[in-house]
Amino acid sequence: MRAYHIAQAGVAPALVKIATPRPGRGEIGVRVAACGLNFADLLMIEGRYQDTPEPPFTLGMEVAGTVESVGAAVEGIVPGARVAVFGGQGGLAEFGVFPAARAVILPDTMSFTDAAAFQVAYGTSHVALDHKARLEPGETLLVLGAAGGVGLTAVEIGKQMGARVIACARGADKLAVAQEAGADHLIDAATQDIREACRALGGVDVVYDPVGGDQFTAAFRACNPEARILTIGFASGEVPQIPANHLLVKNISVMGLYWGGYLKFRPEVVTQSMTTLFGWYAEGRLRPHVSHILPLERAGEALDLLRTRKSTGKVVVTTTPGHDDR
Repeated sequence: MRAYHIAQAGVAPALVKIATPRPGRGEIGVRVAACGLNFADLLMIEGRYQDTPEPPFTLGMEVAGTVESVGAAVEGIVPGARVAVFGGQGGLAEFGVFPAARAVILPDTMSFTDAAAFQVAYGTSHVALDHKARLEPGETLLVLGAAGGVGLTAVEIGKQMGARVIACARGADKLAVAQEAGADHLIDAATQDIREACRALGGVDVVYDPVGGDQFTAAFRACNPEARILTIGFASGEVPQIPANHLLVKNISVMGLYWGGYLKFRPEVVTQSMTTLFGWYAEGRLRPHVSHILPLERAGEALDLLRTRKSTGKVVVTTTPGHDDR
C-alpha cells in the first residue's frame, strides 16, 4: 500500500510503498478514505511532539474510513462499518490498523471528510472549554488563532455553550471565517492591540490559546479577576513565561490541555465529549470547516498549508480515490 512515511529520524517523510498491516488483538483494519491533518504532524516530522513514535512510522493522527477486518476480542464493530479513529499515527495511508476502543461509528449523514476533520479539533475545544475551564453562559471567551484548526471549533463550541465570543486572527479573510462560525466580536492580530481591544469590550473570562508568544501576554493582561487561560499549543513557536505574582493578584488560573493525554489516564472524558459532539453534529449544530482537500500524493503540499498558515479550519487528505464520501 501507499503511505506517507518517515523511515528514520532526521529524514524527510516521503510517499512510499510498504506492507499492508494486519489487525491484531483488539484492533481493526480500516480502508482509509480521509485523514485530517494537525499541527502536531509538523512537530512529529521534526521529532518535537510529545508523542512522536519511534521511526519508522506513517504520519496522520486521525482518519475516517470503512472497516475491512477485525482482530480477536473486538466487539461491536464489524466489517463494513463506517468509522472515525484517532490513532495518533498511521492515517496518511491507504489502509491502517488502529485500536478498536478508539473507533467511533459515524452518523449516516456524516461524510468521511467531515469525520476526518472532527475528532481532534472539536474534541480539544470541547474538553478544554467544558471539562477544564467550565465555561458558563454569558461569560466572555477570547479565542486566539480563531481561524485555525482548533481555534475555529472553539468559536463554534463557545457559542453553543452560551458565551460571548471574541475571535482574534490575522487578516480580514480569516476573521470573516471566524465571524461565520459565530464570533460576536473580531480582533485583527496584525493591526490591533489585543489587550486594549479586549478591555474595551469589558475584559475576558476565558482565554483559549493555541498560539502562545506575544498574543498570550496581551490576552493575559486583558483578563478579568478569576479568569481561566487555556494553553492549547504554541503555533507562534514561543512558549510564554507566566508572571506568577500576577496570577495571584487577579486570582487567574492557567490550565494546560493535551487532549490525547486523556486517552491514557481518563479516557471516559474523551468518550463522553465525543458523544456530545457527534450528537451536536447530527442535530446540525456543528459544521466542520475544511479549507483544503488534497489527494495522498500531495500530502507534503497539504502539510505546507499548515506550516505557512495558508489554511483555515482543517486540511484533509483523501487517501482512496473514488471512495464513498456520503
